[in-house]
Amino acid sequence: MGTDDKDSKYIATGVPGLDDLFDHGIPKGSSVLVAGGTGSGKTNLCLQIIAHHASRGKKCYFMGFEESEERLIEHMNDFGWNPKALISAGNLKIKRFLTAEIYYYDKKGGSDIQAMMTKEVDPLLMELEPLSIADTVGFKPDIIVLDSLTAISSTFQGKEQSYRFYVERLFRFFEKIGATTFLVTETQQIPEVFSPTGVEEFLADGVIVIYNIRRQNTRQTAIEVLKMRGIKHQKKIVSMNITDKGIVVYPNKEIYSEIE
Repeated sequence: MGTDDKDSKYIATGVPGLDDLFDHGIPKGSSVLVAGGTGSGKTNLCLQIIAHHASRGKKCYFMGFEESEERLIEHMNDFGWNPKALISAGNLKIKRFLTAEIYYYDKKGGSDIQAMMTKEVDPLLMELEPLSIADTVGFKPDIIVLDSLTAISSTFQGKEQSYRFYVERLFRFFEKIGATTFLVTETQQIPEVFSPTGVEEFLADGVIVIYNIRRQNTRQTAIEVLKMRGIKHQKKIVSMNITDKGIVVYPNKEIYSEIE
């Protein structure tokens, strides 16, 4: 079961039922993929995790490449997580990036959009730090969400090797700053590969998968902790539901039906 103790080596997700799948929690400083199909609840899960920690005084940073800040705040409001209060308290930052901005950052922290569009700049010249800590002076995050690796990978079409190199640097950078990081990836509804290239799941310390399981003419959402380095965790697929107060996981309700 997860813990929020200040001196603990582990963190809880704060998602009801999900922490019961871990013996202690997620090791601090881990990088965790959150994988699943369209509309499965990946972003909501991550927003719920940072709302939990920000409400307890932790510094949380949501780096979005898809939805706007306003839309993300609206999602949090819908679940009653009061994001504006968390932002005002200095515990939560939500920032949207253009995918163009991750292709090239000069040493001054500015993006060269034209170079990205013409593909004249080697993406290996990118600077990770200006992207990751932009507008966060004096703000050292305990929890980071990056939504999503899939959006980033789309910027590297035809340059898979460059993307792989970038992702490796990205994981090493998050490891360096010591934050616990959740990285969203878009997959098939019933995935066999849990990231854009497959290499991300090997670099990550953990993989949490959300499934959209078909049962005749209905679908059921389920969740699994596929991998988590350094801890014991339950190895089963269990039921998950998105309620008006957020995600609830049912750790004792295993999904036995054949995944279609």
